[in-house]
Amino acid sequence: MEGVPRVPEQRRAEQSATLRFSVLGPVRAWRGEQPVPTGSPQQRALLAALLLREGRTATAAELIDALWGEEPPSQALAAVRTYASRLRKALDPGVLVSESGGYAVRGPGEGALDLAEAQELAARAEKARSAGDLCQARELLRRALALWDGEPLAGVPGPYAEAQRVRLEEWRLQLLESCLDMDLEQGCHAEAVSELTALTAAHPLRERLRELLMLALYRSGRQAEALAVYADTRRLLADELGVDPRPELRELQQRILQADPALAEPSSPAAEPAVVAVRPAQLPATVPDFTGRSSFVAELSEVLASAEGRVMAVSALAGIGGVGKTTLAVHVAHQARAAFPDGQLYVDLQGAGSRAAEPETVLGSFLRALGTADTAIPESLEERAALYRSVLDGRRVLVLLDNARDAAQVRPLLPGTDGCAALVTSRVRMVDLAGAHLVDLDVMSPDEALSLFTRIVGEERVASEREAALDVVAACGFLPLAIRIAASRLAARRTWTVSVLAAKLADERRRLDELQAGDLAVKATFELGYGQLEPAQARAFRLLGLADGPDMSLEAAAAVLDLPVDDTEDLLESLVDTSLLESAAPGRYRFHDLVRLYARACAERDEHPPGERESAMSRLLDFYLATAAGVYAIERPGDRLVDHLEPTAFPGLRFSDRRAARDWLYAEADCLLACVRQSVGNSGLRRAVDLLWAAKDLAESGANGLGYGAAATAAREAAQTRDDARAEARARITLTEAHLVAGRFAQADEEAKHAASLIADFGDAALNCWVPNHCGVIAVYRNRHDEGAAFLQQAITNFRLDGNLAGEASALCNLSRSHLALGDTASAIDLAQQGVDIYDRLGHTLRGANGRYALGLALAQAEELDEAAEQFTQALGGFRESRQRLWEGMTIFRLAEVGLATNKPAPAAALAEQSLALLRGIGGDWRLGNVLTLLGKALHQVDQVDRAKACWHDALSLYEALGAAEADEVQELLLPTRTAQSVR
Repeated sequence: MEGVPRVPEQRRAEQSATLRFSVLGPVRAWRGEQPVPTGSPQQRALLAALLLREGRTATAAELIDALWGEEPPSQALAAVRTYASRLRKALDPGVLVSESGGYAVRGPGEGALDLAEAQELAARAEKARSAGDLCQARELLRRALALWDGEPLAGVPGPYAEAQRVRLEEWRLQLLESCLDMDLEQGCHAEAVSELTALTAAHPLRERLRELLMLALYRSGRQAEALAVYADTRRLLADELGVDPRPELRELQQRILQADPALAEPSSPAAEPAVVAVRPAQLPATVPDFTGRSSFVAELSEVLASAEGRVMAVSALAGIGGVGKTTLAVHVAHQARAAFPDGQLYVDLQGAGSRAAEPETVLGSFLRALGTADTAIPESLEERAALYRSVLDGRRVLVLLDNARDAAQVRPLLPGTDGCAALVTSRVRMVDLAGAHLVDLDVMSPDEALSLFTRIVGEERVASEREAALDVVAACGFLPLAIRIAASRLAARRTWTVSVLAAKLADERRRLDELQAGDLAVKATFELGYGQLEPAQARAFRLLGLADGPDMSLEAAAAVLDLPVDDTEDLLESLVDTSLLESAAPGRYRFHDLVRLYARACAERDEHPPGERESAMSRLLDFYLATAAGVYAIERPGDRLVDHLEPTAFPGLRFSDRRAARDWLYAEADCLLACVRQSVGNSGLRRAVDLLWAAKDLAESGANGLGYGAAATAAREAAQTRDDARAEARARITLTEAHLVAGRFAQADEEAKHAASLIADFGDAALNCWVPNHCGVIAVYRNRHDEGAAFLQQAITNFRLDGNLAGEASALCNLSRSHLALGDTASAIDLAQQGVDIYDRLGHTLRGANGRYALGLALAQAEELDEAAEQFTQALGGFRESRQRLWEGMTIFRLAEVGLATNKPAPAAALAEQSLALLRGIGGDWRLGNVLTLLGKALHQVDQVDRAKACWHDALSLYEALGAAEADEVQELLLPTRTAQSVR
């Protein structure tokens, strides 16, 4: 309670809390989390002056000058002493001290002053940048910048505070420039454009910001705008200062005009691995055309180089057959040979075959190679291993153990002495090999694969058919063995072209048969691993290979195998250990493309009864449909679509919250859509179509629009082929969704009309609701507003008959758009509010955001701009939470419109840039043209005239290609007589 004296224990507790200060904003102090009063503005000015001296003493005269300058009041000295006394009482004892006729702030520890913390972060960022760690440097700078809380020393009077404000703001801008510079170095140019647009509007004469904006725009593919920034800058500098742009800016303009390739992307070439002189010994010969793998070579070479001074350096390479483990290991061993002058040992342990080498036999061979007489070699494994280690004592020997079966086979063969090293290759990941440096060897990168193919085939043959060569290495799954076989076949057949080989490999059913040459065959390599599987492992391998998705979750795999999740995980992890399956991420698994083809061939050959293959895929489809329906129900409470979907026999996952449900949907998007495409050609057609409908958020988000549209097209064509009108109508309505999101309104119109004609012949409650709803939306987009209103009114009636409140709210909000276009603003507001009220009662986050977007449009047209901005802001939060990138971008666009209408062009331009970054690649050219038009208007009002024109030219090109009426408005904007006032 106020006025009650604190007991000593309370005072001690308060004083033990950390004292903190801030000057990068208002001058404030805290003890722990409790604010400490800092007094009047002049008293805060005194505190700021002392804090900024970083513990040094300030004389009374200096403080008077800092607070009042050349005209101090007559009692200035007394005032300084009073302020100091009050601060000393408010702060901890010993913090504000008097000495030598002046004052100082002492005692606050590390992190007690926000400015000192920012300086420390900036220094660490500079150190990280010098070391080449740009990610760390950017993170540190962003943390430093986040310490600013508005204007530094806000509200603090006096000439000293004013000078420090200027200094600190200049430093903040320098940090921002450094941070944005690193953003561009790391390729984040599109993200930087929005921030730079706002900064250049706020600081129009700061040339470094203009330079960064030009570079960001150029790397975003916006060359005309980049050049327009230079033109705006040159004109502004001439008008305001009578000077030309600095040389760096002029040079950048010339490089952009010349399309300098070095500007396209930042270049940070990786250092080439050091080449070590090689000497042949017991190692096999390295392949003369060894290609790529530079990072692995460097990593393994570093481990081997560390053998001196260690008990032993061991690296274990694991990977599928044919990935090049032996080739890489032999290559690295040759490079490291000079570091092991006492010899290099090699053995093929034949671990992938049925008769793996016995360790005692190998030890006998090694001992002989090291000079041990046959008569001195003991019989038992233990004695041979002990002698082997004794012989190696004091020597520097490299041991290459190739094609190991498991860690038990390897352990007796390890040197175990200082200065020696071992390289092990195996299809099994040797997690139980103590102290080993584990390396998982993956397939080659596309560039490496093409390089290997070219070295074998010859530059001349590949140069003229580069695209076909890329098709060949892709068909080989970038697997080195497959590429070597394919290239060797082509090299041996001078009459073949690369295209002939690509055509042969395009047939997936024959691809493995084509990939064999002489005693090399990809299929034979996989057979070795498959032949060692237990029956349950072999079944899992076969059935999991049937699915087309890029990978598979543990739960989906359990559905395919019809097993509990725990048992499934055990099987899948055992397959990972054999390198026949890869662990893509925790709980996710994938096949190499060629291994998948082999697994399918095994399924056709070995799976009995044959119907189990179809049953496995049916269970997977059921799993996806049941789970997606559950996600839909969580996202849209009260929406009855889930009641009208096809029933499923196999259960799906159940989620307790929206976030987990939404995470699942987007994580499974590619696999789910692959399952749809794979299932439309069989008895799963109707379930596959309903899976698309239940997963409609994938289309609406914009992130998976292309894949969703392709799957919907495949479903429609399959339904037409099978003459299934119900499946066709539902497929067409999902395709309508995809076209609407992509801004393809004519195609959406065609699909919706087809769906409407089909449902006349059969009853389908879901289609009876959603078809007129979609027809109404399309009619509004295509300016057929009376027709749209009629459709939407029918949709409202049908949703009510079905008891679908969420659907009713959707149609009400869509009808609001129609009334808005017809000029009935009051009705539009009322309809949208009705929709929002329903969504709020149902607890809709995503659809509530749609409703608020519609309400914001109506309020904006009614010129209730503050309320419109509030609705758009709330909608934006909902769209972001639901990962609806398209509608996030559109809502930011609407906020930019409101900003421009309220005479805030600089924030409007920054918002339009954000919208542009989100909508590129989704939403269609019409929406993109709208954003570019608005961005041009905002830029025009902040006197970036040339850049504004560049935006309008881009918008005009988009509109003219579409035949859109908006082209007329943009042509008017481009007339030379337009002024800033006329484009508001």
